[in-house]
Amino acid sequence: MTARFGWQPWFSTLARLVLGAVMLVAGALKIGDPEQSRLAVAAYELLPKALEQPIGWGLPFVEVAIGLLLIVGYGTRAAAAVSAVLMVVFIAAVASAWARGLAIDCGCFGGGGKVAPGQTKYLQEILRDLGLLALAVWLWFRPRSRFSLDPRTAE
Repeated sequence: MTARFGWQPWFSTLARLVLGAVMLVAGALKIGDPEQSRLAVAAYELLPKALEQPIGWGLPFVEVAIGLLLIVGYGTRAAAAVSAVLMVVFIAAVASAWARGLAIDCGCFGGGGKVAPGQTKYLQEILRDLGLLALAVWLWFRPRSRFSLDPRTAE
């Protein structure tokens, strides 16, 4: 690797740890209350009732798994791809709620559901998720990082 790109593995390490920590914390905060997680999914009014429970209960486990993979640096490219897909879905869901005039908390870090109209934070949630999406896309293209357990992407 040339000196010109010597910073890349360090930036990828930072991206991996930040994205992984956010995914891990978001999932871990929801695992303890699967019914609240289901209610947060239902508040978006996007899915059939039959899908609310499996998604509400299963999504936190997916987030924890992806977060752990990113933090330890194993399967970084695949974990980044799944994270990117999740971020696109989350951005679309929040934008949809905003466009339809729903007053809900995103449920991103637990909680979720109906809130007073003045308590929504749609723009901040979308901007945060766009930043996380950018990190995931970066890791898709540049998965090589420091302190990675995956020998294919370890520096």
